[in-house]
Amino acid sequence: MGSDVVIFWFRSDLRVGDNLALAEACASAGRLLPVYCHDPAADAPTRWGFARRGPHRRAFLEAALDDLDAALRARGSALLELHGAPCEVLPALARAVGTDVVVCEAIAAPEEEDELAALRAAGLRVRTVWQSSLLDPAALPFAPARLPKVFTAFRQAVESAGLQPPAPLPAAQTLPPWPDLATGAEAAHHIRACRRSYKDETPALPCRSGGSRESGGATSDADAEAEHCIRACRRSYKDETSALPCRSGGSRESGGATSDADAEAEHHLRACRHSCKDEVSVFPYRAEPASFPWWRPDFAGGEGAALAHLAGYFAGERPRHYKATRNGLSGVDFSSKFSPWLAQGALSPRRVFAALRRHEAAQGVSEGSYWLWFELLWRDYFRFLHLQHGRRLYRARGLNAAAPPPAHDPAAFAAWCEGRTGHAFIDAGMRELAATGWLSNRMRQVVASYLIHDLGGDWRAGAAWFEAQLVDYDVYSNQGNWLYIAGRGTDPRGGRRFDPDRQAATYDADGAYRTRWAELDRRGAD
Repeated sequence: MGSDVVIFWFRSDLRVGDNLALAEACASAGRLLPVYCHDPAADAPTRWGFARRGPHRRAFLEAALDDLDAALRARGSALLELHGAPCEVLPALARAVGTDVVVCEAIAAPEEEDELAALRAAGLRVRTVWQSSLLDPAALPFAPARLPKVFTAFRQAVESAGLQPPAPLPAAQTLPPWPDLATGAEAAHHIRACRRSYKDETPALPCRSGGSRESGGATSDADAEAEHCIRACRRSYKDETSALPCRSGGSRESGGATSDADAEAEHHLRACRHSCKDEVSVFPYRAEPASFPWWRPDFAGGEGAALAHLAGYFAGERPRHYKATRNGLSGVDFSSKFSPWLAQGALSPRRVFAALRRHEAAQGVSEGSYWLWFELLWRDYFRFLHLQHGRRLYRARGLNAAAPPPAHDPAAFAAWCEGRTGHAFIDAGMRELAATGWLSNRMRQVVASYLIHDLGGDWRAGAAWFEAQLVDYDVYSNQGNWLYIAGRGTDPRGGRRFDPDRQAATYDADGAYRTRWAELDRRGAD
């Protein structure tokens, strides 16, 4: 099209600092439009009978989007949020701003790759940048297609080659300005701003519903609606008017009276507001201690909280003791807690590694600090595994062609999800997961093993439940770990069964973890 406008599509990289894809977009753009797409498919029902994304993940995401929008505004830009499938809303937006260029990060998972294919089929030129791993795939001592079959061989090859990641990129101080948004009927119909902040107190703008009227009206009505929608969508850092609140919402989808729209907005906002002050029943244990209390400002989603946590963690002694404490079950300090921010891309692994090296330079290398590097390599391995195998990782048999079809018992699976299997240790873990959106790494392995090897359940159902619940859900690590436990991935032992009685005796010897979650379960039922 010959336009200098570039659309930058944020995916799982909700940060400004060390964002290679954003830097590339800025380098080629005269005007830049940062967008985020709220795809309804992310909240659609799964084949297993529950919503694909639960309230913990949604709330954690909302905090990250608030933080991202503020960071963009501070640099002369802002975030435009669109409601709809990317293959629908991004081509419409591109037409409205007169461009066909979209830049985004590369995600090597089937659904995410299908999104890119659909955008290209719609005529967009999509440039992707790989940036979610610590190490650059091109720098590995082997091609991704020849990735070692087991993690240990991968780690040894990386360490023998002396590979080090590049330094993280600093955050840009300024960003290219927004383009002028079109004011035609097409823009009104397709560009849907959405409001989904649990901090908002303005009931006039509906939560995430947004959008324009779907029925055809007179041209003047369409133009007026377009103007209304564009005014709501425009996120200029210069705007100070109350008509343009942070990440504000679109127009009514029906032609009803204003009072109906206001009532609907109020209904949605009440349902969506997840303030830590709220006493809503969906988070019944929020007042209790939690291992990752995402509702607190210091554990909120977004780059700001992530960088503060990173600095605080490496300023003290926790990294030195990481290996000794990492198998803990409860508490904020027993593990690094970087994973939720890494998963949403508010924190890059290169920033974590840089902080780790600064810590080691100041306090010395320790077994604990080495183990943090070890865990970052595991995270990379599951990413490179996707580059190697792609869709094969999503088959029922995974990489194990001889594996039998997985069984699924709906009643047993429901009992597992709800923490009522009858095994106190397993039930405690599942109640913690449902109540807080978090589970320690040790408990994740134990409850996953129990579903697969004790209940004879389908590993894919368990992976889907983790996807719905975990605030640190990451498509690569979730798939890789479930395959590993199920013996359908890269585990050299052909699967891992964790004896739940032995695990309880080892990691919850005094029964405090089981007692705590049993008590909270009874309290929630009162």
